[in-house]
Amino acid sequence: MDNKEIAKEILHLVGGPENVQSVTHCATRLRIITIDKDKIDMRAVENVDKVKGSFFNSGQYQVILGTGLVNKIYEEFNPLLSGSDITVSNGPEAQTKMTFQKAIRIFGDVFVPIIPVLVATGLFMGIRGLLTQEAILNLVGLTQENIPQQFLLFTQILTDTAFAFLPALVAWSTFKIFGGTPILGIVLGLMLVNSVLPNAYEVGQQTADPLVFFGFINVVGYQGSVLPAFVTGILGSKIEIFLRKKIPDSLDLILTPFLTLLIGITLALFIIGPIFHGVEIGVLHAVEFLLGLPLGIGGLIYGSFGQLLGIFGIHHILNFLEISMLSQDGWNYLNPIGTCGNMAQAGAVLAVAIKSISPKMKQIAYPSAFSAALGITEPAIFGVTLRLYKPFIMSMIGGGVGGFLASILNLRATGMALTGIPGTLLYLNEQLPLYIFVNLVAFTVSFGLTWAIGYKKNQEL
Repeated sequence: MDNKEIAKEILHLVGGPENVQSVTHCATRLRIITIDKDKIDMRAVENVDKVKGSFFNSGQYQVILGTGLVNKIYEEFNPLLSGSDITVSNGPEAQTKMTFQKAIRIFGDVFVPIIPVLVATGLFMGIRGLLTQEAILNLVGLTQENIPQQFLLFTQILTDTAFAFLPALVAWSTFKIFGGTPILGIVLGLMLVNSVLPNAYEVGQQTADPLVFFGFINVVGYQGSVLPAFVTGILGSKIEIFLRKKIPDSLDLILTPFLTLLIGITLALFIIGPIFHGVEIGVLHAVEFLLGLPLGIGGLIYGSFGQLLGIFGIHHILNFLEISMLSQDGWNYLNPIGTCGNMAQAGAVLAVAIKSISPKMKQIAYPSAFSAALGITEPAIFGVTLRLYKPFIMSMIGGGVGGFLASILNLRATGMALTGIPGTLLYLNEQLPLYIFVNLVAFTVSFGLTWAIGYKKNQEL
């Protein structure tokens, strides 16, 4: 019997698809939770070719197949359930034609389990930004020198951990979505942010240099990056699935993880990474050019399309541009334009949250809108607007209008790293009313367009 026939026979002997509540596997056993265990013919299952035994444990019917073989039987078993209520996990919509909207939906699906962490991190960042600003401290007679280092270290743990290891979270979820082994995704993602690699933020600020391999390949860490980890996760999961089909069962447990990680990290560091690093340099020059355009044109373009940089994981390089501006004349001209994009995201997501009749949508959208208003837009983008597509377009329009006004009004910040509501602390001068005005415009335009034409109230995630 081939693997497909074995899977069909096991499914038939456990009562068919209608008797299967869920299915998963470990290193050696297919684990099936059935609705009625009396429908299982255990003796017949154990007589199926290549089945080494079976037993019940913790409510699961476990069929012993052995290393390597269990993965292959699981891959054949899942499609047989596609007509039932069981979720098939061999990759999203694997049997249907891939379209742009489906690709966006899959990209968003990867972030669903990560959103709560990103929302919490956004709140931590907003609170720390408020509490550690000089203007706020002065109200209680303190300065930044009065803040204990231990407190700063504690807040740094709260705010930096999720973004420092974001590639590990993305790679884990991507492996899970595309049918790979999630633990391999975690390890592959952690390799992308290994401490021996130059920190992406430090390279972006030019306080650290990339590692140079073979005299021309620049290699850096990918702290806070999304797309490189996503692409690496897709390739890694596909490599693992391919290897499991080719490697003998007796060697699968040893060779498949070894080769998956080896090939995956090689592609990530020496092909995927350098491509994105080259894109980063191009983006830096493009943004510098945009900021020099007259009549607010640069603000309009960057306010609209700057939100894409975080998606592609190439936003770190702009830290250098902001530092360069501040060192030249003490002003940051990029911050007010970029923050309009954040507030536009908040407006679009709030419109979705209020208009939606889906409890699931509301549960995600409300905290994501608040997080975006504090300057952390990942939950809003990946959890709501990008997945729904049209709200993201509306947020781009709102961000563009706000960025245009910020550029025309010559708004400039006194620092960096704060946007949205906490960002008001960078405009505690005659610019404050204008800063509030442009952000309200960005928020309102995005909210209004999303409410009117960008979202249907019964639209699901």
